[in-house]
Amino acid sequence: MSEKKPLILVTNDDGITSRGIAFLVDCMQELGNVVVVAPNSPQSGMGHAITIANPLRLYPTTVFPDLPAYECSGTPADCVKLAKHHVLKDNAPDLVVSGINHGSNSAISILYSGTMSAAIEAAIEGIPAIGFSLADYTREPDFSHTREYVLTIARNVLEKGIKKGVALNVNFPARSPDPLKGVKICRQADAKWQEIFDERRDPNGRRYFWLAGEFVNNDPGKDTDEFALAENYVSVVPCQYDLTAYDTMATMNEWGM
Repeated sequence: MSEKKPLILVTNDDGITSRGIAFLVDCMQELGNVVVVAPNSPQSGMGHAITIANPLRLYPTTVFPDLPAYECSGTPADCVKLAKHHVLKDNAPDLVVSGINHGSNSAISILYSGTMSAAIEAAIEGIPAIGFSLADYTREPDFSHTREYVLTIARNVLEKGIKKGVALNVNFPARSPDPLKGVKICRQADAKWQEIFDERRDPNGRRYFWLAGEFVNNDPGKDTDEFALAENYVSVVPCQYDLTAYDTMATMNEWGM
């Protein structure tokens, strides 16, 4: 009797027609039975938003004609919720993978990332999950150099597991003439976007703002995701949804409140 293949849910935040999800689906088909539930339009920067005041739409799609695939009107987190409770009828997948995002989700970006919100939502449900992102901002990103690492990391999670409530944030450097050096298990860098809101006027003279700025890394550590990416390594940061600052709890307990 042949061994049962793992069930893998694929989602993203760039939308179901993006190049990144097509590449990721192709990779995951080497590892198991794939189901796709992804947004019907780009959802970048949505963070962990969920839809509560509007109806959610879910339709079968022919984007992946040989697979059970659905497009959702909601956010990446909505996609994972609907996949688990409706599409899969509470038959939890063995793995949830999100991406491959067109752009980096390192450092503070994880808090804004729709890609990682889908992975974190899976972790909340107790499902092993990985968010994959490519630090490439060109119009036609090349994902091909990531394939070996996508498969290796996903295979390790399937075979060895990860702690319940944890999702992996995986970022790849953009393709360059030099091959990737390998994988580094990292911490999240203390780096963030220094925002500038560019004030403009529309044709009717009404004021609006356009978010701009630059990414600033104030973290000199050599154990961070930003350092790994700069050195042409794949960065892997284990993330958890428990945001409690435990050391601060201990300090506050001395306040005598």
